Amino acid sequence: MGSILVTGSVDGIGRWTAAQLLARGHRVVLHARNEERAAVAKAALPAAEAIVVGDLASIEETTALARSLSGFGRLDAVVHNAGIARLDAPARELTRDGLESTFQVNVLAPYLLTALSPRPGRLVFVSSAMAADGVPDLTDLRYDARPWNGVEAYSTSKLLDLALAFAVARRWPDVLSNAVDPGWVRTRMGGDAAPTSPDDAARAQVRLAVGTEPDALVSGDYVSDRDWRPERGRIDPVGDELLVRCAELTGVGLPG
Repeated sequence: MGSILVTGSVDGIGRWTAAQLLARGHRVVLHARNEERAAVAKAALPAAEAIVVGDLASIEETTALARSLSGFGRLDAVVHNAGIARLDAPARELTRDGLESTFQVNVLAPYLLTALSPRPGRLVFVSSAMAADGVPDLTDLRYDARPWNGVEAYSTSKLLDLALAFAVARRWPDVLSNAVDPGWVRTRMGGDAAPTSPDDAARAQVRLAVGTEPDALVSGDYVSDRDWRPERGRIDPVGDELLVRCAELTGVGLPG
């Protein structure tokens, strides 16, 4: 059985992903942004192998988190599940690193963890069909020039997650790197009206992380039950530019 890291595994889809992996007998490393939430996660999933702590809104903490993963050796899979959505926020929020928070947590943190951690067998980046409305302006990631729009910022972050998954797949042919759309899910983010349970939403992430079916043994794919599909001619150049921009922001390049 494999060892899998699931980021953002305190609640929602992340917790259900971890729970399903544990039920299959896998060794699971949980993640929480602080010690208080780590205690909640450990209490909910006591069978987990370990829990790592780090705030993904901080380059320093994300870097330390990535370094700590070396103690687990080569992970079989990493599920980049953690994310935030400030859809109705009236103004942008900058982190202590001076970056827009949605971009830093949803995109830059998965990049940094991927670039600094031991290369896993599989990578799963959680995207969304809202990526269809993303505006990938990598020259104004902080919303300094354009008007702030929380829905646009979230949609863009999910488009960039998808582009990142594809870019890593091209750079690392020995790693299965894919993006998944979990759907509209009943979580704190999705709300009570959402049609999909977090248990059901977690199944696609689990399949990409550990599945042996042909549709799980692919790379550079986007898994979704909805109609929208990314245009590779549009996405791939964005992914290449994103790798350059993330390296500039963090001082860490993605190894070749």
